[in-house]
Amino acid sequence: MNVSSLSTLNGEPFPGTQEEADALHLLYYSRITCWVAMLLVASGVLLDLAFYPEHGLEFGLVRVLVVLGIGLALWSHSTTWGRAHMRQTTRIWTALPQIMIAWMIFRTDGEASIYFVGLTFALAGIVIFLPLSVMEALGFSALTLAAYVLACVLRQEGVQDWPQLLGQMVFLLFYGVIAVTVSVFSGRWRRHAHRLQAEILRQRDQLLEVNHSLAEVKGQLVQREKMAALGTLSAGLLHELNNPVNYSLMAINMGLSTPAAGKDELLRESLNDAREGMERVQNIVSDLKTFAYQKPGADVLRPFLLEKAVQSARRLAGFELKGIEVRIDMPQDSHVVGEEPAIIGVMINLLSNAAHALAKAARDKPEIRVSATIEGERMRVRVRDNGQGIAAEHIDRVFEPFFTTRDVGAGLGLGLSVSYGIIQRHGGILSVASEPGVWTEFSFDLGRPQP
Repeated sequence: MNVSSLSTLNGEPFPGTQEEADALHLLYYSRITCWVAMLLVASGVLLDLAFYPEHGLEFGLVRVLVVLGIGLALWSHSTTWGRAHMRQTTRIWTALPQIMIAWMIFRTDGEASIYFVGLTFALAGIVIFLPLSVMEALGFSALTLAAYVLACVLRQEGVQDWPQLLGQMVFLLFYGVIAVTVSVFSGRWRRHAHRLQAEILRQRDQLLEVNHSLAEVKGQLVQREKMAALGTLSAGLLHELNNPVNYSLMAINMGLSTPAAGKDELLRESLNDAREGMERVQNIVSDLKTFAYQKPGADVLRPFLLEKAVQSARRLAGFELKGIEVRIDMPQDSHVVGEEPAIIGVMINLLSNAAHALAKAARDKPEIRVSATIEGERMRVRVRDNGQGIAAEHIDRVFEPFFTTRDVGAGLGLGLSVSYGIIQRHGGILSVASEPGVWTEFSFDLGRPQP
């Protein structure tokens, strides 16, 4: 079991399965128990000197070997192999102190040896601190009991006090029952704790997802409120602007019909230029009315000419598109179904972003190509520029609200996220492809009118 492949909860590793949870628990407490075991085994030298000084050197060397064995197990926890075989190494090192104590009982007074206390302490401590399974607890208890009986029976002097031996065996059996009981209930507690942590993690992920969705909705609402305010303001301005434009056009046309204009070529040319300029103003006013007078609701999804919408977007983004060749390639029938003002807004945003990318790339021949192809019952629209492209680390984030690569104050990073929502509302998907340093292409699809 590799306990390194875990998710996190509050910055700490969190196991994905119960098996991983047990492995992580074992790793943590095995490290602590190793240090405590090494300290107690080494400190036992004081007992040797106090009760059996004649065995001091012999027992001291054995204690050093056991401490080294436990230390080796502790070191293995930091290796990949050690973590993969942690259960096996834990069974081995926990047996070392019991075997050592049983050997000391064998070398001293058998059933009368003071080291019997060490067996009970080790049995209780190991089972309480380590997350052993029921079978491991049974095995460890059986090992302790068998080692003690053999140490007493195989002594040269044999068993001197059988009632004492039997009584101490009963004590060890009691400790074994306690060990198995602890392993059963600690296992249940660990499983319950893991389920609770998993539920907490699941609910946290749900909250994060909800917060992310709310952030997207908030970004879209902010942009919609701005557009609504702009539309309200524009409605009054456009009405006031349209009247003088119409008066001016009427006056220019009257001027062109006079004899003076027919005789003076310079005057006629000037009046024609003025008329062309006023007609451009009139077109812009007409395009802006699309935003100013749009009405929300399901009835706004109606057929319209995509080519006309693209031309409107091109005119409205005309200031940013100066010096850029915009090629429009549309099928003969470019009718689509949707909310024309919203699609014009999407096209303005895509053209504006393309112009910004071309300005940064400083191409000799900056170009934007808007094309559309019919694909069954839908129409695929593509906006491609030969600008600087999008970096690989940014391309997955371009539709996130408030994400922007522009300078501070140059953009809020809402345009593409709002456009994505608009296309999604039309039953399509706004996607992006790019080759960094070469080109970028945004594409989306719209439904076509059904016969």
